[in-house]
Amino acid sequence: MNVTELARILKVLTQELRDKLPLIGFDIGQKAIKIDNVTAQKIIREWPILIKQLEAKQQAEKKQEVATATGVTEKPKIKIPKFITVRDFSITTGLPINKILSELMKNGIFSSLNEKIDFDTAAIIGQDLGLNIVQAEENEEKDQGESDILKQILNQENQVDLISRAPIIVVMGHVDHGKTKLLDAIRQTDVVASEAGGITQHIGAYQIVHKNKPITFIDTPGHEAFTAMRNRGAKIADIAILVIAADDGIKPQTVEAYRIIEAAKIPFIVAINKIDKQEANIDMVKRELGEQLNIIPEDWGGKTVCLPISAKNNIGISELLDMLLLISDVEEKNIKANPKASASGTIIESHIDRGQGSVATVLIQNGTLKIGDSMIFNGLFYGKVRALENYIGKNVEQAPPSIPVKIIGLKIAPEVGDIMQIGQGKKIKTSKIFSRANEAAKPKEEKKIATDIKNINLLIKSDVLGSGEAIEGSLAKIDQEEVKINIINKGLGNITEGDITRAQDSKARILGFNVNITPQAQKLAREKNVEVKSYKIIYELINDLKAEVDSLIESKMVRVDLGRMKVLAIFRTEKSSQIVGGRVLDGKIEVNSLIEVMRDKQIMSAGRLTKLQIAKQDVSIVDVNQECGINFQGKPIIQVDDILQFYKMEKVKY
Repeated sequence: MNVTELARILKVLTQELRDKLPLIGFDIGQKAIKIDNVTAQKIIREWPILIKQLEAKQQAEKKQEVATATGVTEKPKIKIPKFITVRDFSITTGLPINKILSELMKNGIFSSLNEKIDFDTAAIIGQDLGLNIVQAEENEEKDQGESDILKQILNQENQVDLISRAPIIVVMGHVDHGKTKLLDAIRQTDVVASEAGGITQHIGAYQIVHKNKPITFIDTPGHEAFTAMRNRGAKIADIAILVIAADDGIKPQTVEAYRIIEAAKIPFIVAINKIDKQEANIDMVKRELGEQLNIIPEDWGGKTVCLPISAKNNIGISELLDMLLLISDVEEKNIKANPKASASGTIIESHIDRGQGSVATVLIQNGTLKIGDSMIFNGLFYGKVRALENYIGKNVEQAPPSIPVKIIGLKIAPEVGDIMQIGQGKKIKTSKIFSRANEAAKPKEEKKIATDIKNINLLIKSDVLGSGEAIEGSLAKIDQEEVKINIINKGLGNITEGDITRAQDSKARILGFNVNITPQAQKLAREKNVEVKSYKIIYELINDLKAEVDSLIESKMVRVDLGRMKVLAIFRTEKSSQIVGGRVLDGKIEVNSLIEVMRDKQIMSAGRLTKLQIAKQDVSIVDVNQECGINFQGKPIIQVDDILQFYKMEKVKY
């Protein structure tokens, strides 16, 4: 393409184009006459955003020069990673989501709440909204996200109003190293809870009192199947307990748990559990800590506290709680909140209850949550608090800092990890943002499809009860309406002939976790054609089943709208096609899109886009506000001023 023709398409002077191209990354030379088509089309496609980036950069440089000359300080810098979701951008900048989405649309970018935008786009939007956006360093990017808003809230509090709160503890470790048993042992030490006569409710967190001091525990899952949830737990905790079995040592899940604790930059204690077992070897665990994790125990000259315990026999539990209180005293300056402020906290569990509607467990991190408070998430009003329940199922009027409570009164269920605040937000309206939550609340009959439900029948044998429960809980998460996972039986110990017979009768397969199959059972399985699989790592078992479920779920085609074009000219009309020109009103146009011809808001015809051109040059995409020509294959009835709706059909699982 001639450079002069490219300049005409972009509506700039030829010399101006030559001057600007090097500044936006296309140095073709001042004397260039032609430019290759691929580069030309890329320039045409990206020109609006590239020019805006250039202008923003030049304006920033001018402002910096003025600031340097006058001594006027610049606006506070807001650090953004290379890529950030619209939602996180809203949280980091403190701007309402609808304002950011509106600004993106002005720049021809149609994004949803959870879609990522790159730093350049974020910088342009920030410039338009009067913000000073800078790119975060790689080590800073990890700290960006939802937890920042809570830091900002605490930083804005008057230091005089901040008082000590209960430390929040997260217990992490390998699935069968005794995490659940430890939590149960800790619960039993709480005299206050036992005297209250309540039954512990599973709301994801609970609080005990030890030596007249409250301690809050987050009940995070302990194996790799729930890494995301465990990440959330570590982010909102003050102290972590890393549980390692004295008879088993460090496992891959142990390493993963430690990496999460390390990334969260919180103090931790190593609890060496199961010291009551004959095979227990505390020195082995301490040696592996140094070799694999570079953790040196305190009694070996290091800085990490390693406490031997037996959750089963209640040995060392009191000492563990004493150490948690000691660490919380040392970290006191970081474990403070203002109970008089409006509440803010993190959602740690969320679901839809048949009797109560959308419910969620929130861990209050600042302020006090009260009945009647208006809850907002990302600037959107989610409802008023109708009732609050603590972890023993008792109704309470309010929840101060470090208290976990179940909220009743939500219009829709928030996501785990969402930040809750109190105030006035934009009312929720029916939109794509909430389609998933609304879909979850619909009766199952509305989603029924004309196909048979597929069943996966399983018989599970595991080494310990905790492993079996963890597997069952994980499989429940991947169970689908169209594909049901049925656990017909579960038990402990090796796989026997009886298991083979039971599996054959139920048309099931057998999954073993850390168990063996007897020779007789192995022979019978071959004769009866019963499938038997053994696993050593839970997430591998879960991944295999998840892949099978996905393969069994049938696909359907859904429509994805791309953009609209207004017809400005008809160039040629043939028996079953037309060549027309127009301007893209919104969205974008892609080659091979499907087309609906709209006239007076009525669909007049339909067809396909087989060829797309700008200035007689073939292109694959045309963006908003650009003029182009298209080859329309279909009933040739298109007229000037018709609106062409472009869309495509995509295959999705349902």
